[in-house]
Amino acid sequence: MKQLFDYINSYLPNGVSEDEFTVIKSYFKHKVLRKRQYFLREGDICRFYGFIVSGSMRQYSVDEYGAEFIVQLFIENWWVGDRESFRTAAPSVYNIDAWEQTELLLITRSDVLELLNRSPAFAEMVRGMDDRNSAATLKRITSSISSGAEKRYSEFVSNYPEFVQRFPQHVIASYLGISKDTLSRIKRQMLNK
Repeated sequence: MKQLFDYINSYLPNGVSEDEFTVIKSYFKHKVLRKRQYFLREGDICRFYGFIVSGSMRQYSVDEYGAEFIVQLFIENWWVGDRESFRTAAPSVYNIDAWEQTELLLITRSDVLELLNRSPAFAEMVRGMDDRNSAATLKRITSSISSGAEKRYSEFVSNYPEFVQRFPQHVIASYLGISKDTLSRIKRQMLNK
C-alpha cells in the first residue's frame, strides 16, 4: 500500500493524512495475475480498476484475422482498466492481460464513487489523473496522425524509456502502429547515427 500512498501524494501539494489514507486503502483488494492471465476479456464488463504494484500489462483489440492491436501499456504505478466499460458498464471491446506476473490493488466502480465523496484526497488525485490522461491521449493522437514512424518511436523512447526494457519489439511496434520490420529498421538507423 505504500506505493499507492506515494502515488496519491504525488498529486497533492500537502499530501494525504494517515487517517484519510486508512479510509482509502480499505476500499482496495489485493490480486495477483499470472503472466498472460486476463484482467479483462473482450465482451466482458470492466468491473474493477487496478493500481499496479508490480508487473506489466497490455490492453489490446483483436481483429477478425486474429491480429492484435496494442492500445495501451502499463507498468508499476499505473492504473489499468477499460475506462469506458468501467464508467458505463458496457461490454469492453478490449482485452487486458498481464505481460509479466502482476500484483494489483483493485477497486470497484461503486467503491470509486463512494470514495470520491468520502475522500477529498482521492477525488483530487482522480481529477489530476483525468487531466494527465486527457493530455497524454491528445499527444498520442496528434503524434499518430502527424508524425512519421521514426519520430513516434523517438518520442516513445523519450517519454517511456522503461517500457523499452519491459516490452518486446513486436508489442512496442503494435502500440506505435508500425510493423516490427519498420521498428527494426528505425532502431538500426538510430544506432548508426
